[in-house]
Amino acid sequence: MSNLPFDPLLVSIATPLALALAIALGLPKRWSVRLAYVAFAVPVLFALHVWWHFADTTKDHGYAFLTHYSTGLDAYGIRLTLGLNGIALPLFILAALVGLAAGLYAIQSQAERLKIYLMLLLIMLGGLLGVFASVDVFFFYFFHELALIPTFIMVGVWGGRDRSYAAMKLTIYLTLGAMLSLVGLIALYVKSGANSFDLISLRETLAAQPLGAIAQKNIFALLMFGFGILVSLWPFHTWAPLGYGAAPSSTAMLHAGVLKKFGLYGLIQIALPLLPAGFVHWSHPLAWLAVIGNVLVIGFITMAQRDLKQLVGYSSVMHMGYAFLGIAAGSVLGVGGVVLLMVAHGLSVALLFLLSTSIQQRTHTLALDEMGGLAQKTPVLAAFFVAATFASIGLPGFANFWGELTIFVALWQFSPLITALAVTGVIISAIYGLRAAAGVFFGQPTAALAGATQSHPPADLRWPEKIPALILLAALLFIGFWPKSISTPINAALSAPAVQTAAK
Repeated sequence: MSNLPFDPLLVSIATPLALALAIALGLPKRWSVRLAYVAFAVPVLFALHVWWHFADTTKDHGYAFLTHYSTGLDAYGIRLTLGLNGIALPLFILAALVGLAAGLYAIQSQAERLKIYLMLLLIMLGGLLGVFASVDVFFFYFFHELALIPTFIMVGVWGGRDRSYAAMKLTIYLTLGAMLSLVGLIALYVKSGANSFDLISLRETLAAQPLGAIAQKNIFALLMFGFGILVSLWPFHTWAPLGYGAAPSSTAMLHAGVLKKFGLYGLIQIALPLLPAGFVHWSHPLAWLAVIGNVLVIGFITMAQRDLKQLVGYSSVMHMGYAFLGIAAGSVLGVGGVVLLMVAHGLSVALLFLLSTSIQQRTHTLALDEMGGLAQKTPVLAAFFVAATFASIGLPGFANFWGELTIFVALWQFSPLITALAVTGVIISAIYGLRAAAGVFFGQPTAALAGATQSHPPADLRWPEKIPALILLAALLFIGFWPKSISTPINAALSAPAVQTAAK
């Protein structure tokens, strides 16, 4: 049993937000940087504590560390309720781990206006932790918006090429997705008659009195397309590669690795269990959009990329297609595979964005045809990038393998044809991933790069870069060799009656 005298979830969320507030109020830069180490590390420590004690503290409704806080709006059904079930737990840990890696990488980057940069990153981290710890749907949405605002600012101010256009496109698409999902959540609240945004109350009310088929279909559509835009469901995906290509590394790590999972998480925790008839109506359209658009079309577009960060960005969009396919399958196995893949993808894509920036700093380019032969100069960087590539394409031994495997097994029961099309995506990802790794590190260097490296040999990864990379890689291997560390609570949460109803 956990014997902490305070709520570890609340402290995890409050710590980065409190330091962000202190920086905004004029905390000196020296102390801002020193305390940032603490603010990024505290959520990881408590996330691991919560994971270790999860089984012992799980109570009714499958939630552990369930705590209610009055907001003064209780009469309107709005109350801050924090807790973790088996679905939220691994994503809360993901947010903490990627947040630590992104924070450490940001501190060593010595970005311009580092105080403000760290403040925005801390706000983003606090919001992300709040998303997955919130049992109240109102605060689930509120924390997402809190994390989203720094994204726009950081891309627009610290971004690279085309940052203004990328920030504008991010704002338009993600605001549209957020508004659609908000309308769906409000409609769900109003139609349910639960008089509460609490997810547990909503589930109990709608289990006793389900919504009509038409209402379910319409609300599920709002949530599917609203959340889908936020996850880059094809054809509403074009903001993602552009945004990630322009975003500073730590921002791309947190957004692609964690914040992008908000939509998938919302579909799994809210839409599937509360709107089973709506899910049945939209499952096949969702599956075809995902397999044709995200997996095949985006997969071939990824193969054509010649910019390293654009390739990683499009690859992220492609792999979200597998997640949508697992949701469309609708079974405990399929949705459980999605949660596994969300965690694995978050770790691997964050690692790839970190390493892509490290490569750019040493070659002064992101063009794949201007690189080559880096393995001789930077063997540690090469080893990390090859490992991250293997993880991304689902090699056994890494966490991604288990997510993709379970999704394909569940998808076969849903549609053998869609499964066959989806499996071709594995071949596509292997082609572009291995080709990129081979070209950057083992190919023949261009004359310009050879001359530059001859006069100024690139340094290998330094320890301030190795440590965040090691955190992410170690987590990928840990889950890869011990998937039950997170699959057991996932399976318990998805075996609840509400999810079983949705899967039928």
